[in-house]
Amino acid sequence: MIKIYNTLTRQKEEFVPIQAGKVGMYVCGPTVYNYIHIGNARSTIAFDTIRRYFEYRGYQVDYVSNFTDVDDKIIRAANELGITAPEVANRFIQAFEEDTKALNVEPATAHPRVMDHMPDIISFIQVLIEKGYGYESNGDVYYRTRKFSTYGQLSDQSIDELEVGASQRTGAEQSQKEDPLDFALWKKAKPNEISWDSPWGPGRPGWHIECSVMATKHLGETIDIHGGGQDLEFPHHENEIAQSEAKTGKKFANYWMHNGYVTIGDDDQKMSKSLGNFITVHEMIQTVDPQVLRFFMATTQYRRPIRYSEATMKEAATNLQRLRNTFDNLKFRLATAEKSLADDTKYLAELEQIEQRFIEEMDDDFNAANGITVVYELAKWLNTYLEKTTVSADVLANGEALFTQWLAIFGILFTSEELLDEEIEQLIEERTQARKNRDFARSDEIRDQLKEKGILLDDTPQGTRWRREA
Repeated sequence: MIKIYNTLTRQKEEFVPIQAGKVGMYVCGPTVYNYIHIGNARSTIAFDTIRRYFEYRGYQVDYVSNFTDVDDKIIRAANELGITAPEVANRFIQAFEEDTKALNVEPATAHPRVMDHMPDIISFIQVLIEKGYGYESNGDVYYRTRKFSTYGQLSDQSIDELEVGASQRTGAEQSQKEDPLDFALWKKAKPNEISWDSPWGPGRPGWHIECSVMATKHLGETIDIHGGGQDLEFPHHENEIAQSEAKTGKKFANYWMHNGYVTIGDDDQKMSKSLGNFITVHEMIQTVDPQVLRFFMATTQYRRPIRYSEATMKEAATNLQRLRNTFDNLKFRLATAEKSLADDTKYLAELEQIEQRFIEEMDDDFNAANGITVVYELAKWLNTYLEKTTVSADVLANGEALFTQWLAIFGILFTSEELLDEEIEQLIEERTQARKNRDFARSDEIRDQLKEKGILLDDTPQGTRWRREA
């Protein structure tokens, strides 16, 4: 039984899908004006891991994640680069796809774009106006926040608290509103910026309305799960609820999930473009194994903050290498194993117990930190029995199947093609022959030569095994 911490109710709840065996998830995607930084990647990886676990548990997941491809930041980037806003968006959507593919993120079922949904957005706003939730003011359209009685419930803020903050804002836009708390549904076009025709004149949508429209269009008026970064809880997701439920009269999302920040530095400062303390994924994967970054991000419980540093990345690389060594040892043993007549009952029972522990941990709000601990337990169990002839190849094959399935949930894929290049293979073969000829000086010389290349050798009863130095 999967339990999810619901931000709306601030407690863990049993997950009950709208449609049995299926999950509809909407996760807010990037505003595509630059490369994503590793703080953005945290959300993408966290919800990809959650999606993969749902699939492991037998659910069919309809996973929708949008691209915000029209926005003030995109317009500024277009002006700076001397190209159009759509060209900026296309460039960085392609970069997003390349970077997330390197991180082994599964493509969404749908990646809707704002520019493709203008008629839907205008129609949505018209309904809000007709119902008295929206109003036009000098070419802009605003949402009457006070009319939505539960506004502030998601972020656990009262309307009075919000009013204090809103009343301190100044500027021409504020003077056009009926109430400082009101937010934009449609923005009047400024000179020389991209716009679309509407009943209120040329303009473009406000940020919040975009996700309300795309989520309900692709997943229905009520969806199972809506997710995103902790920073989107207010005002973005709060406003999505107000807009969507005002239009449909139905609950917008049954479960709200928010991932924690990536922090950096001794003061654990949130990583963000606005603070200028970010590292882009595009830059990072030029020098760091993308699987290490994925492993680092995916193995922390999604609601917890992640502290980024060279030390934490090095620790992730070491732990991932240990798991890779187990995978390589398994492949070698299974390739050379002979059939055994041993009784497998004891070992299969142990495997089943390990599997139940993994499910229990991950069912508890996708607790990846505890889940990966069970993966380490499985690796230890496999390593313990790799050399025992009383354990059949069938048992080890079952263990390998679990091991690779669980690693895949965390987005880790080991392949046998990563092995040795031809030169090193020849050296191992030459050393094997030297040992047969009792030429131990040459054997030791080759071992030292391989060690310099980061290859460690283990001489086992089944033959010589190699592993990469952690």
